[in-house]
Amino acid sequence: MPFLPLRTLPPTAGAKLEQAWLERIADRLANPAADLAADRARLCRETLAELTFPQYAANYDTAVADPSLPIGTRLLLSALDPRNVTLEPEFYSDCDDARFQPVKPLLWLWYSFDRTMLAGQNVDLAVKLRRLLARRIFASCGENFKAFQNVEFSFGYNMDVGDNVVIHRNVLLDDRGGIRMGNGVSVSDYANIYSHTHSIVDQRDVTNALTVLEDGVRITYHATVLAGVHVGEQGMVGASAVATKDVRPYHVYVGIPAKSVRVKPNAPEPATVLRTSEHRVPRP
Repeated sequence: MPFLPLRTLPPTAGAKLEQAWLERIADRLANPAADLAADRARLCRETLAELTFPQYAANYDTAVADPSLPIGTRLLLSALDPRNVTLEPEFYSDCDDARFQPVKPLLWLWYSFDRTMLAGQNVDLAVKLRRLLARRIFASCGENFKAFQNVEFSFGYNMDVGDNVVIHRNVLLDDRGGIRMGNGVSVSDYANIYSHTHSIVDQRDVTNALTVLEDGVRITYHATVLAGVHVGEQGMVGASAVATKDVRPYHVYVGIPAKSVRVKPNAPEPATVLRTSEHRVPRP
């Protein structure tokens, strides 16, 4: 099988504009404000207005109040300000408003930006913006974080992320009970990582549980990891699998519920025991 690392591409003609735009947002985020949530809400509103309704960016408040404009246009303009929208986590009883309100504008900017012409498959710029926002949203975020489009969170502030983590398209990271990712974790398209669960008797009975993906873990296409599962170092959850219990280091789990079917050929000797039996899996 060929080894195919990603290519390094030359900068585009618009690279200087992109860098200037990102630096402006970074500078704004770096300046402490007495009311952090309000300042970030204004940043979100101004950024989105400039991208989506530039004709109203300079007179936003006047436009929202202008009865001569269609009411739908005014409503859409008002929604550029995160203080005028309600995100799902705000309905959760365990939402910590002191922690959520400062990150809410950044989440709204992330989600809304993904739906603009400037984002989507415009990978380089979009990844850089999401990386910039992640450092202000997550509890911790390591170097070289990379998220593609349409990644969504619960609270955001319960994410602990190591270095060189990659999150692909359309991934749900439910950090309600906390998600911890080690270095080099990769989560493929349409995967779901949960950290809360509901009672089968009463869905209002919620249990939060920390979900851990250790160094080098791979969660592949359409896979699901349930709340409280610990995926060991270099563990892998196969396509469309549902991990309901802990995944052993260096093991590959597939199926529903996911079970170990093989051990990676680079596994150290203690990891070569398949499941809990004494049967040793021969190395390829």
